[in-house]
Amino acid sequence: MNILAFLLVGLLSGWIASYLVEGHGLGALGDIIIGIIGAFVGGFVFNVFGITAYGFWGSVGMSVVGALIFLFIVGALRGSKSSRDAK
Repeated sequence: MNILAFLLVGLLSGWIASYLVEGHGLGALGDIIIGIIGAFVGGFVFNVFGITAYGFWGSVGMSVVGALIFLFIVGALRGSKSSRDAK
């Protein structure tokens, strides 16, 4: 996969995942970073379960799953907004 396609998959999957979790995107650079991390996490998870992703849309789907897992873990470690506001 060339670098442009890699960045496009990262941007698209990062935006989808951050929109689903946060309700908005995190900006182009933030979405790319989340998408790239999601690609690594999703690749690992898919490999563990023996799932194979084919083509551009398969890569995007795998990256979205990984990015959702990553954002969920980060959100759990940060704590909810209401618990931070109550302090």
